[in-house]
Amino acid sequence: MTVASIGSIIRSYVDGVIALNENHEILWYDLDMDFPIKISNGMAISSFIDCDHNQFNNNESFTLQLDGRKLSVDVKVFSSDCSIIFLCLKYSESDITYIEERLFCLEKIIEALDEGVMMSNSEGEITLYNDAQEKMEGLSSKDIIGKHLWSVYNYNPQYSEHRHTFKTGKPIYSRYRAHSKINGIPKYVNYSTFPIQKDGKTISVFSISTNESKLKDRLHETIELKRQANVSSEDKVHSKNGTIFTFNDIKGKSLPLLELIKEAQNVSIHNADTLIVGETGTGKELFAQSMHNHSPRANKPFVAINCAAIPENLLESTLFGTVKGAFTGATDQMGLFEYAQDGTLFLDEINSMPITLQTKLMRVLQERLVRKVGSNEVAPVKCTIISACNEDPEKLIAENRMRLDLFYRIAHTSLYIPPLRDRIEDVHFFINYFLDTYQAKLSKTVPPLSDWLRKSLLHYTWPGNIRELEHLIENIIIRVPENGETIDIEHLPSYMRGKIMMFSNTSYNQREDTQRPLKKIFNSTERQLIETTLVQSNWNVSRAAKKLGITRQSLQYHIKKHDLEKPTI
Repeated sequence: MTVASIGSIIRSYVDGVIALNENHEILWYDLDMDFPIKISNGMAISSFIDCDHNQFNNNESFTLQLDGRKLSVDVKVFSSDCSIIFLCLKYSESDITYIEERLFCLEKIIEALDEGVMMSNSEGEITLYNDAQEKMEGLSSKDIIGKHLWSVYNYNPQYSEHRHTFKTGKPIYSRYRAHSKINGIPKYVNYSTFPIQKDGKTISVFSISTNESKLKDRLHETIELKRQANVSSEDKVHSKNGTIFTFNDIKGKSLPLLELIKEAQNVSIHNADTLIVGETGTGKELFAQSMHNHSPRANKPFVAINCAAIPENLLESTLFGTVKGAFTGATDQMGLFEYAQDGTLFLDEINSMPITLQTKLMRVLQERLVRKVGSNEVAPVKCTIISACNEDPEKLIAENRMRLDLFYRIAHTSLYIPPLRDRIEDVHFFINYFLDTYQAKLSKTVPPLSDWLRKSLLHYTWPGNIRELEHLIENIIIRVPENGETIDIEHLPSYMRGKIMMFSNTSYNQREDTQRPLKKIFNSTERQLIETTLVQSNWNVSRAAKKLGITRQSLQYHIKKHDLEKPTI
């Protein structure tokens, strides 16, 4: 039999086996993974075991201390052509008890910590979740231990920070983000994520979280008191830092909006790079300026740039700066990263930035160093970056229009502004708000909206969001006569009449029978408007369709639907 085959048989009964030759050098070994030191074939046993070599020449037993561990050693000598000595190692019962007790104590310490601790394995399954983490996130360890992180927190696995740390072996420091909600309210925590490595291999990943709610509330209170104390000079302060908006300028009454404002105020206290996601017209820059003015950086510059409005070659030099001679016509120019100093740089429509420039931007954000075009010198980036995009980041990444690693850099935390169509309470609020605002601004008193028109506006999808609604109300105030009874469909700009009519028609046709009276009212109003417009256009269908803001084919459909006929002379 070979040394390995004999050793393998012995190994099944003990915690470890070391085979030695006559010179007491290691021929073969099979040890428990917790063996205190590293050994290799050819190593002399005397290099790590201090004992009398005569003990290895007889079948006897002895005990030794090895790197703080207590081992019992049984010597088995096999003789054939040459002697093979097998050292059979067993951990003493007291040592096993010590390890178990130590593990028990460490678990108790973790449970007693004020900091939240969460650990996951190579598969992304949660293996540890202490009491403090439960209190911070409102989750129960018994419900989530053994489950994948992304199934617990409901996100795409490719965005998992634990998996990213496991693959790269690099820690992630000081993130501020909400992974869970309690009663619909995001629970923000400040956390860092670290790999656990053994023998150069990552075996697990853990995060340590701190709940800074008390400190955050105090900072929020201090900043708010300071803002109120200086409210008389607010406009002057804003003109100096480059902003005109604060959270007081964000209007609306819906719960999602109020929760978002609170979330944005909390985030603004931390110097965390933030991505604001929202459709066109939802007020992304309004939020960005408000966050700057609510932050400790309020007296520092706020610098904004629209990435879609500047060509790629100019955008690079605008952001990073240039040195004289870098290209034809180049002069010494400070980039916006330097110009923003310790303030905020707002990158609007970052989803329009070319992929090649995204790579350069990612490097700047990663290293926090910027190099001017044509220069070899670097300067530190001190400003906080707030970015905005009007499309879903997951869609952008899937379509290779945004780099995943750039997303990680710009979105230390993210804010999602819900579209106006999902906030019908705010549609109602803004209709009244803009009616009052523009009547005062234009010194004009107008009649109220008709019931039909108000209901139509409430249920319209508003693809342009608040900006589209404001533009519509302003046009209505300009166009409507002061002596009318109500504001109705004919007072809308032509480009909006068709859209409102088509949408309302589709919407009302889907209502229950109990709402049929509204349908009758709509049909009557629609028929009257179309007939009046046709008469005014001398029954020229193309001209009438243009006035109504709809296509010729659509108007022909409605003429047939209402049984309208050109009068005979």
